[in-house]
Amino acid sequence: MLILARIIVYFGDFLSTALFIRAIMSWFVRGSGSGILNKIYGFLYGLTEPIVAPCRSFMDKHFNTGMFDFSIFVAMILVSLVTRLAVRLLLLFV
Repeated sequence: MLILARIIVYFGDFLSTALFIRAIMSWFVRGSGSGILNKIYGFLYGLTEPIVAPCRSFMDKHFNTGMFDFSIFVAMILVSLVTRLAVRLLLLFV
């Protein structure tokens, strides 16, 4: 069970890191070029958008953040919370 808990933590860390790198890369990667950075950004976008899109929808409906998009940071917090909850529940039933 400890191995499964570690896998959950590593996966949560991977998603958080992917979200963070996506946020940083979004400042620098523009357009639909064919460079390596655009391919990496496209991969990260495809990987993380299913997590970010519901957060963006929620933020748009309930908060007026103006031109700032905090959905990636909300997604990072949610990934962290879900990871901690999953590990605690797993270890509770061991």
